[in-house]
Amino acid sequence: MLDTHTLLWWLDGDRRLPPRARRAIASQSNTILVSAVSAWEITTKARLGKLPGAADVAADVAACVAGQGFLPLDVTLLHAQRAGSLPGEHRDPFDRMLIAQSQMEDVALVSDDDAFDAFDVRRFW
Repeated sequence: MLDTHTLLWWLDGDRRLPPRARRAIASQSNTILVSAVSAWEITTKARLGKLPGAADVAADVAACVAGQGFLPLDVTLLHAQRAGSLPGEHRDPFDRMLIAQSQMEDVALVSDDDAFDAFDVRRFW
């Protein structure tokens, strides 16, 4: 599952995305998930002017995800319950949902954010 910044960096061809992650995302043998929370985060931050370069993605996140052959991951009530119940001081609601989904779906999270390491998440970078 891609963290939101990983998705944006992938779509932009950003060099901050390391070759190892780029190869894993590009591999046809891997199923790449994009959480609905990433669509929420991108559109919210684009609307607030915090992601000015992501206006095209924010206009149609679903098409961008599908165009890459990635699969959407919906947010369920159980994901929401887990996200709300996570311990710790990490306050970012987008990250907390990605953590919950990664745990519950037993998928690695492709992210450079080491804050996820405190939550028993398999982080790939």
